[in-house]
Amino acid sequence: MSRMGDVLAGFHAAWEFDSDSVLIRFERGIRTPKLFQALGERRIPHEALAAVTLTPGKRGTVVLHAVPRPGADPLMAAADGQLKDSSDPYRLVLPAEREILAEYYADELRALVGPESDAEEFLVPAPEGPLQFKAYDGKASFDGRTVSYRWFWTGASSAKWKAGDQSFAVGDLADVEWRSPEVFDGHLRLLHRAPAGAQPAQADQDPAAVVFGLGYGPVHESLPFAAAVLAAVRSSGPSAAESPRPPARRDPADIADRIRHLGELHQAGLLTDTEFTSKKAELLAEL
Repeated sequence: MSRMGDVLAGFHAAWEFDSDSVLIRFERGIRTPKLFQALGERRIPHEALAAVTLTPGKRGTVVLHAVPRPGADPLMAAADGQLKDSSDPYRLVLPAEREILAEYYADELRALVGPESDAEEFLVPAPEGPLQFKAYDGKASFDGRTVSYRWFWTGASSAKWKAGDQSFAVGDLADVEWRSPEVFDGHLRLLHRAPAGAQPAQADQDPAAVVFGLGYGPVHESLPFAAAVLAAVRSSGPSAAESPRPPARRDPADIADRIRHLGELHQAGLLTDTEFTSKKAELLAEL
């Protein structure tokens, strides 16, 4: 490899080449994609890469693309091919006059990349944050062991209100499904390891999913969150859910609002007497 510490700077990012990895540092300028700003920097081991390409870009640029191995990076695994080229953290866009220099580094990297086969485990660390974000119908948070959903009365469906706020230990999860907020049915869904029954097909009816909307669950918030959860799920053992943290005590005003909303659902005939009484008792028990 070239000298340790060599840096190739492009638009919105710079790649620093080390003996065993590439450190990608993202700019924080106003024109930098928000996902890059959220990521900050990422260290990519050579073994996490399957190929390196250099192709012409738009308007007098060239694009150096380090192609990750399938299954090597939790961020790209969660994205599942849904990222736009402009938000792909493995693409470095450079002025065309740096093509010869870029080709040099591309050749150096090609000699060091791993096999093209799927990686058996994640080789790139998951993003460090954010650990919470607002979806359209609720707030999602993650403490490293448990994913929690707190529903918004203005957005959550009656099915989710009936189910109540949700908590999921990573040891009980099998996978994470992220659908970009830039498409019609954007959402984050948690897939159970051993579900009691089939999960609802529609995310807005599934208590294991939060749905996105305009300004809710943006890529730079929901995707790193999904990647962090996915990495925890893949690394969790069967005993991960055996010692969950005790739930935090709830705000009495919040409990009162939720009971009031349950009453509205009950009066509208969306909750039976038994369902209303049961859910009210659950909320009161959290005080």
